Amino acid sequence: MRRRSRLLALLGGVLVLIGGMAVLTPSSVIRAKAFDPNKAPKVQQRLLSQAADNALGFRAVTPNTSSGLSTYIPGGKSAPSCPTSLGDNVKVNQNCLNITAPNLQGRGQAQNETAIAINPLNSNQLIAAENNYVRGDGLCGLQYSRDGGKTWQDSAVPNEFVRGRDFSGNTTARMYWQGGCDPTVAWDSRGDAYLADGLFNRGSGVSDNPDNSSSVYVYRSVGNGGASWSFPGTPVVTSFLPTTPDSGLPLIDKQYMAIDNNPESTFRDRIYVTWTLFDTDGTAYIYEASSGDFARSFSSPVLVSENSSLCPNDYSQFGVVPKNGNKCDENQFSDPFVGRDGALYVAYNNFNTTAATNTAAGTDNRTQVLLSKSTDGGLTFGAPVQVGFYYDLPDCSTYQGQDEFRACVPEQGSQQHSIFRASNYPSGGADPTNNDHVIITYGSYINQDSNETTSGNGSTGCAPNGTDPDVFAQLYNGVKTPACANKILVSESWNRGESFSATGADPRTVAIVPQQAAQAHTDQWFQWFGFDKDGRAVTSYYDRQYGTDITDGSNDITLSFQVGGRSALNFNSVRVTTSSMPNPTQFPNAQGNSVFFGDYSGLAVWDTAHPLWADTRSTDLFDCPNSSPPALCLLSLPNGQIANDEDVFTATINF
Repeated sequence: MRRRSRLLALLGGVLVLIGGMAVLTPSSVIRAKAFDPNKAPKVQQRLLSQAADNALGFRAVTPNTSSGLSTYIPGGKSAPSCPTSLGDNVKVNQNCLNITAPNLQGRGQAQNETAIAINPLNSNQLIAAENNYVRGDGLCGLQYSRDGGKTWQDSAVPNEFVRGRDFSGNTTARMYWQGGCDPTVAWDSRGDAYLADGLFNRGSGVSDNPDNSSSVYVYRSVGNGGASWSFPGTPVVTSFLPTTPDSGLPLIDKQYMAIDNNPESTFRDRIYVTWTLFDTDGTAYIYEASSGDFARSFSSPVLVSENSSLCPNDYSQFGVVPKNGNKCDENQFSDPFVGRDGALYVAYNNFNTTAATNTAAGTDNRTQVLLSKSTDGGLTFGAPVQVGFYYDLPDCSTYQGQDEFRACVPEQGSQQHSIFRASNYPSGGADPTNNDHVIITYGSYINQDSNETTSGNGSTGCAPNGTDPDVFAQLYNGVKTPACANKILVSESWNRGESFSATGADPRTVAIVPQQAAQAHTDQWFQWFGFDKDGRAVTSYYDRQYGTDITDGSNDITLSFQVGGRSALNFNSVRVTTSSMPNPTQFPNAQGNSVFFGDYSGLAVWDTAHPLWADTRSTDLFDCPNSSPPALCLLSLPNGQIANDEDVFTATINF
């Protein structure tokens, strides 16, 4: 059960902010067992109780009145003038920054956690989505482009309310929502676009409404490339929970969507949505539902994370009882994708390795990525296959002294500003030119670039050092030194996912995507993957190889692409960002350090690549205290930074 706390910690912001729910489908119910408080340690209860702090705001900081602005209008090429581009980096969300109270920094402002997709019939048409807080709380932001990503227009999904009858036990005509997203977007073979959207109410912890209902809905855009959307949305899974449970569970999280847009496929235009169900008994299984009628309805849930001998550690020693004997009971971050032959693949993190709960100093702490496959349109799944082992990012509070119960990407050296929660996850795809070829990328803190030896001056090399006994967070020797650096690993299959090049392999021996010399001892994370039209592997990710990023916590975006033929995993890289992005400050702690920067980034690729990321190069602005007439000020934070905003940017990369 303590491992459950670690999963909640890894997924933090969305999990902690949502509250609880019971998960139903339009046609059936997934029944959760009664919550047993003896199975929930104090650390988990403490995590769930943080919802009020995160939702209501942070410690107020007085704006710096010496930095007033006379104008703040759209346009321009630099911050803080509400720029529409920064060099050849193009701003996707078209709004200008709302002027939020200092103790609510991020609310009413931020955009993060990005997704993007290209129309398979017209590569000039793109849709993008992100967590968008401009209306106060987080909801879905949507944009569309008709010129290959050169310019963008905002769109709006009508998700303020849905039909009350979608929820078993609800007798009202409408169900209204306080927040939502974790967006994912895709196109079908006919050129219509789709959005999968998580919607939720926060409950009595942060509002006067005790409702804790939640859901996943899909919306459809027909004929205009994302400029308008269907209303109301179609439910994938729903929960009616009119009162706030003490446990905050069960909880549905991290939905992702894929569409079979091959016109020749047996399952043409079938829509697949996957998610994790965090249940009251401590389990966390992956489920999938599908639609064969253009998202007018969805099937009952199908279990993806089937039982396997790959899962020797079922957490029964911590009070978790596997459902139906299924020992693969702790999973997260599912990524579905479809092959040209109609096969549905779902990659996901699994935490049932023996090493995942090692707490002794000096012991191994690796976890694994699994892949489950369906060949009958998502009706059933075979036993999972191991893609590879990986090492998750280090426990933040141990090495940064902040953001308890979460992993993060610590900068090297003495500074401790980079504390936003982060986790390694899988992102994969099926080769459009070869049905046999599948690639999965995923991060690992221990890898072929790790320096695990002790140097002559007595400094400690980078090596696993067990896990925190409270939440099983990964610990390492050598954190915050050049010996440790996160990397993007790549594992491939040439037999339609039956086995992978990294199956059973030590992560220290697995091929990596970032292969430039400057990347050897710097961090790369939050990747997304795709194949181009010729079957070349392409990945974009956050990167700290540039300038002083690795020591001051700034970030950049890099695109890596396969070279030298598909028989070898060789990659060249290009810098995407035109300048480094400062360490994020939205959703800050008392020091001004951001605790939430989203959980992933986006990439769409076909003949060109379009990475999509949260960008912090625009400064945050605030009402100057006691100014008459009103004026706008910058904000100096206790950590020495000037507060910044989070916008969504993209670029068009020819490679």
